[in-house]
Amino acid sequence: MNTPDTALPPRLDLRRFLHAWLGVAVPFLALDALWLSTMATRLYRPALGDLMVERFDLLAALAFYGLYFTGVAWFVVLAPGRGALFGLVAYATYDLTNQATLRGWPWHVTAADLAWGAFATAVASACGRWWLTRRR
Repeated sequence: MNTPDTALPPRLDLRRFLHAWLGVAVPFLALDALWLSTMATRLYRPALGDLMVERFDLLAALAFYGLYFTGVAWFVVLAPGRGALFGLVAYATYDLTNQATLRGWPWHVTAADLAWGAFATAVASACGRWWLTRRR
């Protein structure tokens, strides 16, 4: 018997998936641009120093955003309320791996990134769901 918690979400065909992807991408990119432009010099550069590059790798950034938006659109947009958890898990993968493997990786950077990933992904997934419901 399917209950609301175990029922599968509606089918996500290619058109709906693209709408969901765009609905996630636009707000996430706006939020992340604000975050990174504000926090690069306040949080990351002081904490990470020489580990940071002077100019980010555009190809790597495009690959991250493309894959991340795909994951959020596919796994989260049709499952309301899961954006924060998905963001937390995804950002924890990066930060806690660094925490475990890099000498001197600061815990406060990990904590800030986990909070940011959960928040930004929750907002972007809610926007993606809203956008998708308007595109029927």
